Amino acid sequence: MAKKEKFYTVWKGSRPGIYTSWKDCKAAITNYKGAQYKSFPTFEAAKKAFNGNYDDYKGKKINTSPLSKEQLQKIGEPNYNSISVDAASSGNPGIMEYRGVDTKTKKELFKQGPFKQGTNNIGEFLALVHGLAFLKQQNSDRILYTDSKTAMSWVRKKSCNSKLPETAENKVVFDLVRRAITWLEKNTYNTTIVKWETKAWGEIPADFGRK
Repeated sequence: MAKKEKFYTVWKGSRPGIYTSWKDCKAAITNYKGAQYKSFPTFEAAKKAFNGNYDDYKGKKINTSPLSKEQLQKIGEPNYNSISVDAASSGNPGIMEYRGVDTKTKKELFKQGPFKQGTNNIGEFLALVHGLAFLKQQNSDRILYTDSKTAMSWVRKKSCNSKLPETAENKVVFDLVRRAITWLEKNTYNTTIVKWETKAWGEIPADFGRK
């Protein structure tokens, strides 16, 4: 039986990135204190992880098996009376941006960035709060899709639990985070936030296409 191909994500190491062999991955983490890395069965999964946080993946089994016909039928189709939000970060941290689009037409409704330094999770959080504020301003009954469970959790808790330290380089991002938290504390909303089912529907319409 042929050996299954693996891809290795290195968040912290002498050379962060995605590697196609354990030999190259090992070279990037050897003698690096606090190295963060994990293997994935596909390049797409490794790339998505690289744009996220190591803490969201460590110790977790990555399930990439396709959904069954019954599961697909249960999930159904997306609700197109909605908008979708997403973020992208080139590195973690790295240059970050986020946006919101009409789910059906993919027409861009708002976009922020790129910012010099941020993380994917911070971007997803800001996108979600921006989406909530946008829909409230429009007095819209549309639902809001995100593919980030972390962002959904942060919005529920009205907090941003990023481990990224604030610096002069990312101050503008943290100013937006503080503004978003203040908005959540001072506003109520009726918008339903729904997890985008990537395995059933493909990439979220607001995706930046950096896979």
